[in-house]
Amino acid sequence: MLDSDQLRSKKLFEKVRSADEAALTILDGMTVGVSGFTPSGYPKAVTKALAAQVRNGRKCKVNIWSGASVGPEIEEELAAAGAVARRVPYYAASNKSMRTGINNGSIFYTDLHLSHLAQQIDYGFYGPVDVAIVEAIAITEEGNLILSCGVGNAPMLVKHAKSVIVELNTVQPRELEGMHDIFILDRPPQRSHIPIYRPSDRVGKPYVECGHDKITYIVESDIPDKTRFLEPPDETSEKIAQNLIDFLKHEIKAGRLPQGLLPFQSGVGSIANAVFQGLKNSDFESIVMYSEILQDAVFDLIDAGKLEMASGSAFTPSVSVLGRFRANPAKYKDRLILRPLDISNNPEVIRRLGCIAINTPLEIDIYGHANSTHVMGTNMMNGIGGSGDFMRNSYLSIFTTESTAKDNNISRIVPMCSHVDSTEHDIHVFITECGVADIRGLAPRERARVIINNCAHPDYRDKLFDYVERAEKKGGHSPHLIEEALSWHVKFLNTGSMK
Repeated sequence: MLDSDQLRSKKLFEKVRSADEAALTILDGMTVGVSGFTPSGYPKAVTKALAAQVRNGRKCKVNIWSGASVGPEIEEELAAAGAVARRVPYYAASNKSMRTGINNGSIFYTDLHLSHLAQQIDYGFYGPVDVAIVEAIAITEEGNLILSCGVGNAPMLVKHAKSVIVELNTVQPRELEGMHDIFILDRPPQRSHIPIYRPSDRVGKPYVECGHDKITYIVESDIPDKTRFLEPPDETSEKIAQNLIDFLKHEIKAGRLPQGLLPFQSGVGSIANAVFQGLKNSDFESIVMYSEILQDAVFDLIDAGKLEMASGSAFTPSVSVLGRFRANPAKYKDRLILRPLDISNNPEVIRRLGCIAINTPLEIDIYGHANSTHVMGTNMMNGIGGSGDFMRNSYLSIFTTESTAKDNNISRIVPMCSHVDSTEHDIHVFITECGVADIRGLAPRERARVIINNCAHPDYRDKLFDYVERAEKKGGHSPHLIEEALSWHVKFLNTGSMK
């Protein structure tokens, strides 16, 4: 049962309803904004109820707006029930029903840089938010929302929602209160600067402003976040991490990085997590982060005494790490800040702080472009996420990846990316288990040789050099044999191997 610490005004208890009753207020064609981020702090009970109603014959197909990918109660259950018309701005590859719908055209998907959606909602580019469903751990006496593990775009969704359904999650740690820093930018021409000069700076409020009148229903939930399982570091990811550490030390020695480094940003997934596990075992101290997602390695760095502060839009702890947080919240609370997505990923702040961005692509090409989203140039694997926000604006922009995939049957370094999300203009360094390709200041023909020499797997290196040499005879600033470049992808599609 909900208590007075979770509902801090007596009249809020009058709004408590079942998930089924709340779901019935979501009508066909509505735009539904949901809290949370990859996949933490997202609503679960109401969307599960809506999916069940649709499976039982109710007609309801909605547009889902979020911060990034959320959990299976939305991405899987609603999508599998045929209840999603449009998805914005990001989904993850692990959500098979959403991916299938997007790729067969039954779900329209708008892929956006994550820092863009909140301000574009504020500008009215996409129309109204009919309902916002927000997971919280408490509602203040004034009707303001204390969020759980993820912020995402919840503040802007609540600001523009016609009505708000609050899911009070009783299994999320109440110690999360005080970790949030909610700051909403004004619209131009009234917009001023964001006064964040260090990742530890707090500039907003510890809650999302909402108010009693906007809250239509309050639903009790005891469903935990379905966070992703991250593979433990293997030999390949450990080599990538060591190559990164060696590169950072080289930059310090060359005077291009300060001795104490600069704030790190890290993308999502096992490779990114493994890279930061490598930092735990390095001799770097007093590490700080200004990122969007805070994974298990962040907590490990705190436990190792390596991390001073981490700012993000959400943290996605595994079950074991969440247990560590519950056992000793004071150890972590002072080192973690959770912000709205358009603040965590804001180009102004990223440039001011001088972030070191580390992200993971699906493939890179010999001239320095990266594909983070499309398999074979057509099928969406996942959205671009926040990598573009950071890669274009950081002090150092680094892509880390294994040199091959599919048991070494496919090279992640190709002549031409089948789709480009981050261009040669945005990327400074590529790192694989084979080495480091620093492409700063290089022309395309120079980049090709550095990337192949330092990052390509030995099994594919000769083929890539042969391609470059023949393409150069044909000429051009970025020499290509277009049909042959495309055939790399076609060959794998037909045979399952590039060899």
